[in-house]
Amino acid sequence: MLRTRSIISARVLSRLYATTTPPHALVFLEHRQGVLDSGSLSALTAAEQLGGKVTGLVVGAPEHVQGIVEKAKKLKGLNSILHSASPQYAEPLPDTISPLLEGLLSGTTPFTHIVSSTSSFAKSLLPRVAAKLNAPSVSDVTSVEHDVSSNSTIFTRPIYAGNAIATVRAPSSIPIKFFTVRGTAFTAAQVQDTSEAEVSFLEPVEVPDSPTEHVKTSLTKSDRPDLGVASRVVSGGRALKNSETFASTLYPLADALGAAVGASRAAVDAGYADNSLQVGQTGKVVAPEMYMAVGISGAIQHLAGMKDSKLIVAINKDPDAPIFQVADIGLQADLFEAVPELVTKLKA
Repeated sequence: MLRTRSIISARVLSRLYATTTPPHALVFLEHRQGVLDSGSLSALTAAEQLGGKVTGLVVGAPEHVQGIVEKAKKLKGLNSILHSASPQYAEPLPDTISPLLEGLLSGTTPFTHIVSSTSSFAKSLLPRVAAKLNAPSVSDVTSVEHDVSSNSTIFTRPIYAGNAIATVRAPSSIPIKFFTVRGTAFTAAQVQDTSEAEVSFLEPVEVPDSPTEHVKTSLTKSDRPDLGVASRVVSGGRALKNSETFASTLYPLADALGAAVGASRAAVDAGYADNSLQVGQTGKVVAPEMYMAVGISGAIQHLAGMKDSKLIVAINKDPDAPIFQVADIGLQADLFEAVPELVTKLKA
């Protein structure tokens, strides 16, 4: 009997010891043309909220990685940086990057959480690696909290086009927790004057016969602010009739406000605007200081992408348009009369 009690006591002590291990997050830092992705800076903030160490992972071509590492070293919240450079990583593909991550996380690893922004690339990379390691992944997280005593992590994420919030608990039985974060839900990590992060080299993993190949990257160039991080956004809907009217009506207003331009899915599908400008459940999720919806009815799929905006302004001639139910300021008027008048007054 005494022997049985001593075994139980040892197991309890062992379990208590295991649950006190602090979290150690690995943040995948995306970059393009020498600039860190704004979503990755938000992911870094989310990782810092776990309350433990944070390591950044930078992957890319040899001529780009060192510059990104120097910038990443000054980011607040990073304790260390891992970097891996190879010509194969010049244009990152899930098929070439996933073996690197899988090798880093297999066996004994110090990392308890793998974090990234909810980008198109990360949404393909993280679930792929998680599946290889027989672990689940949580996407589009809007808040995160880690309980050290139980070694569990609690996430919240929107579901049903943002009409409900799901609370997801990843218990201690999941040794590595994968998740992507919604960039608008977390502030971007700040740059500090001093660089304290420790830098280490990670040997690249070459993939000789990759099933996918990068063909080209097509970017929409604009002098206006980037839609994903702009503090002001002006979006147009199907009521703008065609691409010429869309441009001649919205662009002067956006320029007068110093705003980015967005579009509803109906406007994009009709060819009024490029799909990179789509705001909504199947487009970009934005949360600017001001969001102006011009000629947008306010379908639930569109609201899912902008309803967290601080100030919502709607211009629509239909008094029953659903957009007025979420708008802070609503103007029932013909947009072809109201917008030019507004532009004139803004420029006065």
